[in-house]
Amino acid sequence: MLLGGYLIGSIPTAVWIGKFFYKIDVREYGSGNAGATNTFRVLGKKAGIPVLLIDVLKGLAAASLAYFSPYHPNSNQFINLELVVGIASLVGHIFPVFASFRGGKGIATLLGIVLGVHPYGAFICMGIFILVLLISSYVSLSSMISAACFPIIIIYVFHTVVPSLIIFSILIAIMVLITHQKNIERLLRKEESKAKLIKKKKKEGAIVEVMEIQK
Repeated sequence: MLLGGYLIGSIPTAVWIGKFFYKIDVREYGSGNAGATNTFRVLGKKAGIPVLLIDVLKGLAAASLAYFSPYHPNSNQFINLELVVGIASLVGHIFPVFASFRGGKGIATLLGIVLGVHPYGAFICMGIFILVLLISSYVSLSSMISAACFPIIIIYVFHTVVPSLIIFSILIAIMVLITHQKNIERLLRKEESKAKLIKKKKKEGAIVEVMEIQK
């Protein structure tokens, strides 16, 4: 199961889609990561959306391998196995054997793992991510805040008592902050790229008409 989780996570979605459909390696552009965010930045939403969905499914599929075990769902042993196999897929995403061990930061795959292990907490974090993104337009900031909220949510909202899940949630917050050090530096320097959620189209005819009225 560990090997299966790692191989599932190692599927380099961004790299394969970029090379097959666009003839470029997304790791050579933008932030240099083979993840959904950089794919959106380099190739646009037509490539970014499939990469995002597949990367999420990688984490979910890996965690779901635990259903092939003899453990009863929701038992501590079952949750522990979900986490271990899910982490194996995360390692595979960050260090993919199919892409020279140069992968992404693993945020989308991590979301898939959390969806498999604690779906309600994952949905709340997704809501926080979307809210912060709408307010700030920073994907990195949204990722860090939603990840930092995850341990708070499962401990104080859902009153989780499974030790491994609590430790995992705390490690998620720490890992996301560590992997986003460069983003934090760019945010402090106000150099971080913003996600263009709404594209404004300028109508030349309307501009000319306004100028004529002013004359």
